[in-house]
Amino acid sequence: MTVSLHLVCPHCDAVNRVPQFRLADAPVCGQCKAPLFRGEPLELNGQRFDRHLSRSDLPLVVDFWAPWCGPCRMMAPAFHQAAIDLEPRARLVKVNTEAEQTLTDRFAIRSIPTLAIFKGGREVARQSGALDLASLKHWIGRHL
Repeated sequence: MTVSLHLVCPHCDAVNRVPQFRLADAPVCGQCKAPLFRGEPLELNGQRFDRHLSRSDLPLVVDFWAPWCGPCRMMAPAFHQAAIDLEPRARLVKVNTEAEQTLTDRFAIRSIPTLAIFKGGREVARQSGALDLASLKHWIGRHL
């Protein structure tokens, strides 16, 4: 039996069913025909965040950050590289805590950067503070 996963398109937010064995074959969105994996973190607002959280079967790795935060900016290249390295096993996303106060409050973000991993819509891990690429990939790998 073929196992299919639901993936939310990073471009149009349509939900796509993709056979698990085809994830590495550069799948495209059935609606907008754009690639389902971009090789970079996806910037999400509140509405888009909820759609990806509730409708995608991929683990969601979230970087809660702010533009003025020095450690956030220092970690950004590592987070970007992790997105390249870890897709299609997980979707890496960024949430600007300044622009998305509702999400910041909802998830009780008290310091930034804060990383969180969600599976099946539920938070399974959290890490505060900037990480280098090796530490970031190790931490994510432990929870996938």
